[in-house]
Amino acid sequence: MQTTISTKYQIVIPSEVRKRLRLKPRQKLTVLEKGGILYLIPEGPLTDLRGVAPMVPAEGFRDKEDRY
Repeated sequence: MQTTISTKYQIVIPSEVRKRLRLKPRQKLTVLEKGGILYLIPEGPLTDLRGVAPMVPAEGFRDKEDRY
């Protein structure tokens, strides 16, 4: 898939990708550049990360005093 940068430096994310990633209007994307490659990372709620590391215990990583 390809997209084009407009004269206002805007890009369109192809509909197939938007649907697959369930992107919504006004959703934030983090833009990273590394080695001449752009990465667009959709921001989502932390609850989307639930279950990513099921064997890792959630307790004992930091004390309550460490919180801001």
